[in-house]
Amino acid sequence: MASSIAASTSLQARPRQMAIAVNPIKCNSFGRSNLSFKIRQLPTRLTVSCAAKPETVEKVCAVVKKQLSLDDDTMKVEAATKFVDLGADSLDTVEIVMGLEEEFGIEMDEEKAQTITTVEKAAELIDELLLEKAK
Repeated sequence: MASSIAASTSLQARPRQMAIAVNPIKCNSFGRSNLSFKIRQLPTRLTVSCAAKPETVEKVCAVVKKQLSLDDDTMKVEAATKFVDLGADSLDTVEIVMGLEEEFGIEMDEEKAQTITTVEKAAELIDELLLEKAK
């Protein structure tokens, strides 16, 4: 007498986002079972991106590299990069903000300037200020 049990299991592994699907298990009276596994790529569910324009982020990266005298080979500066991770102290951050104001022709409030800790935050604030300036 053969019986059939259906099971489907999905396991998620990080960071590769792989899943293992177990096909139906068939058991017979002899105690044997036939299992088959298929590994498939899971779709990316959440993508985090910067709200600022890519060209703004690039310009901010260039200003940060210039102000901190960083080589392209030394450290990679991207949207998620924190100024502290680049070795910047509070004075360096003020100089970065001044360089950004000069580069983009804007003026930042001191309160807003103090909230800038990453390239992404700086680029988003600059896009906001440029949008307000255009109105």
